[in-house]
Amino acid sequence: MARSRWPRPHDRRCGAQLPRRSARGGAAVTAARVVTFGCRLNRHESEVIDRHAAASGLRDTVIVNTCAVTASAVREARRTVRRVRRETPGARIVVTGCAAQTDPDSFAAMAEVDAVVGNEEKLQAATWTADPPAGSRVTATADIRAVAGSVGTLTGRTRSFVPVQNGCDHRCTFCIIPYGRGPSRSVPPEAVLAEVREAVRRGVPEVVLTGVDLTDYGAGLASPVTFGRLVRRILRDVPELPRLRLSSIDAAELDDALIGCFAEEARLMPHLHLSLQSHDPMILKRMRRRHTPEQAERLLERVLAARPETAFGADFIAGFPTETDAMFENTLAAVERLGLVHLHVFPYSPRPGTPAARMPQVAPETRQVRGKALRAAGERMFRRRLRDRTGTMAAILVEGEGGLGWTEDYLPAAVPGAAPGSIVERRVEAGGRRLCAA
Repeated sequence: MARSRWPRPHDRRCGAQLPRRSARGGAAVTAARVVTFGCRLNRHESEVIDRHAAASGLRDTVIVNTCAVTASAVREARRTVRRVRRETPGARIVVTGCAAQTDPDSFAAMAEVDAVVGNEEKLQAATWTADPPAGSRVTATADIRAVAGSVGTLTGRTRSFVPVQNGCDHRCTFCIIPYGRGPSRSVPPEAVLAEVREAVRRGVPEVVLTGVDLTDYGAGLASPVTFGRLVRRILRDVPELPRLRLSSIDAAELDDALIGCFAEEARLMPHLHLSLQSHDPMILKRMRRRHTPEQAERLLERVLAARPETAFGADFIAGFPTETDAMFENTLAAVERLGLVHLHVFPYSPRPGTPAARMPQVAPETRQVRGKALRAAGERMFRRRLRDRTGTMAAILVEGEGGLGWTEDYLPAAVPGAAPGSIVERRVEAGGRRLCAA
């Protein structure tokens, strides 16, 4: 099965590579293929779809797994659907993912689309049989219960993304994701451990735990387990796992067990990406976030006390409704003051049906200017971190040809000649936007 490269959240285009045109004018489609937008969880779910479609022998089908986090992500999905139809006129096109879940009728109305599949249905093997779906199959969001199961590890993969949680019970005023993902639910610890062990068995050196709201882990389980206790159990029960990394987490909920893992276990990577969104108290209230600026700062202090080398990233929304220049400056100043190295910046995008869409809006051009300022501040901190690492030792997980990979604190690094999948310890120095083996 062919699959496009995974677009990161800040990518402007999907980057899917479609089959070459046949002599009849259209592209020759054979095995079904998946075009993926959005987050790591969506990437994993695309692998589930891919596995089911391959097992059933589904052919001549292009599946577009969409994202709904911003209006631009939805527009790009529509553009991709039209491009797929132009370049592969003989293929069936099935649209799924969060954009399809939140607005199935608009995708079903597209002349290029043959079927729309919801987030519950896309994880079911019966959906991707050799007789492909037709029409719309979309479970009501409140009734979504599916959680992506194990898909194993693809040949050559150096990291395995393991979803441990899905859905969200919170209602931030800007966010449409709960309407696409449904209520919070968790993968039982034994199932998580089984997937981590399978990744290790296949030689994967790093596992990344992912979900919509990781720190809400435990929701729906018969015996409540916190996320920190899950992490501790993975590290204890799978001692052969070389590296464990965490995906984005909410700054409102980091339990003591997780902080303890950072202090005690070197195999837990010193890198945290926080869903901050703003660092102004009033904007956080209007976003209905569950943390204050002071709580976020105390969290960073606790983690750094446990693991001084930890690098932090953050998600920020630029130009949220009612945000004044002074409010924005509070967020901008926090990037440097808190030492935030890895930023994902999104100019505010009104999402239909959300409370923030009804608030007084910041001018679109102002949102873009503020987004650019945040990204520039993040770039300065990123390069400072590279300079600070010069002369230090780094354990680099090599992922690509040419020795390109990632350090423990998620900095790009190059070790020429190193084999993909190896973890190489080298003294490093800054070289442009990455570290290089000295």
